[in-house]
Parts: sequence; structure tokens; C-alpha cells
Amino acid sequence: MSQLKSVQEKLRLVRVLRLLKKTYTYEELSKITGLPITVLNRYVRGKVLPSAERTKELLELLLPYINIEEEVRKRIKFDEYGFFDNMPVLSDTALMSLIAEDVASRYMDKNVDKVLTAATDGIALGVHVARELNVDVVYAKKKKEVGVEKFYEVSYVPSASGSVTTLYLPQWALKKGENVLIVDDVIRSGETQRALLEMCRKAGAKPVGMFFLISVGDVIDHLKKEYSIPVESLIRLE
Repeated sequence: MSQLKSVQEKLRLVRVLRLLKKTYTYEELSKITGLPITVLNRYVRGKVLPSAERTKELLELLLPYINIEEEVRKRIKFDEYGFFDNMPVLSDTALMSLIAEDVASRYMDKNVDKVLTAATDGIALGVHVARELNVDVVYAKKKKEVGVEKFYEVSYVPSASGSVTTLYLPQWALKKGENVLIVDDVIRSGETQRALLEMCRKAGAKPVGMFFLISVGDVIDHLKKEYSIPVESLIRLE
């Protein structure tokens, strides 16, 4: 194992421990791992990193205690009308890092060159996933940036609004022939994501997959049929 890979695994363990610490007490984690509370506390705080051998042992021991899908579902907050807030998921950096690891493992063989998302809600997931894939993240905005001369522009009508929305992406952000992974936090009707796919077409880039934290209804099934690329979500809400 390279030195870089070793450090990455150690930091992964820290993220796992920090996530588990939100559910388990230090006393409970001590019983699970057999390590003193003081040692676990140093790991969680990042004061000390374990050896490569101990890191491997602890990851094998602790990962079965984490169900990423369940962790996401626990954090989604619904109001009395059925609308939900996923900010508790997006703001949990330890959880988002573990989600990104899972996404990256799914698309590692796709030779992704860029991660593409829409501002602003998709940025958190996009940054985490791009970091794991070691590529750049670019995002389309609803306004033109001052200082950018040329944009890809795609207009569409969101079903919930009845008004025209236009997304803008600087032309330098996508290049012809690049493999693009499209990500977003939530997909409901699919209009925004279709606009991102159209941007790839205009740029001559190739979409190799789409991933969403949360999908509502059967929209991802329709996208799979329309575009014949992998379309996945971590959890589906009916």
C-alpha cells in the first residue's frame, strides 16, 4: 500500500468513528473495539492516527455498524405536509464523505473526467464525489457570471413553476470527449437533470452516469430508458 493510500485509509477510519460517535457513546465504542476511551477520543479528534495495521482491523470491525442508507433516512426531516429537508445530510461532512466513497466505487471504471451538478443544492455532493474520484467539479448556475465570455445555455420549464428557467455553464468547464458524471442531491421531475445532459451534448462531452442522494417517485426509471446510462439514487421516496 502506498503512503498516500495508507493515509487515506486512516482518515477514512476517522470519518467512520466520527459518524458512529453520533450514535454510540465512547463506552460503547470501547466495548466494540476493545480500545480505551482515551485512544478512541484521540482518533475522533484527529490528534493521533492509528497504524496501518490497526486501521485495517478497525475498519473491518466498524464498517458493519454503518448503514449509509439508514443514516441518510434518519437525517431527513419531514414537515406536516410531506415536504422534506435534507440539509442534515448535506451538512454532515463525515457522512457525505462516506457516501462519496460509495459513489466513487460505483463509477471508478467509467474513467470520469468531470463531475457536473447544478447550483446550489448539488454542490456539496459534487465536491465530495469529485474529490474521491480525483477530478474537477463544475456546476451550472441560473445566472451568468461576470468575467465569463462564453456559456453553454439550456432553458427548460420546471413543472412546479410554470416559468422558464435557464442554466448557464462556462464553456471552459466541459471539453469535447470528456466523460461526465452528473450528480445532485434530489431529483423529483428530472427537468434540471435533462438540462445538464443537454449541456453535455452541446459540449460534445459524454455522460457516463447519474447519481442522486434522493429520488422521488419513478423518475430515475424513466431517465434510464431515455438515455441508456446508469442512473442511481441512494434512497427512493414514493
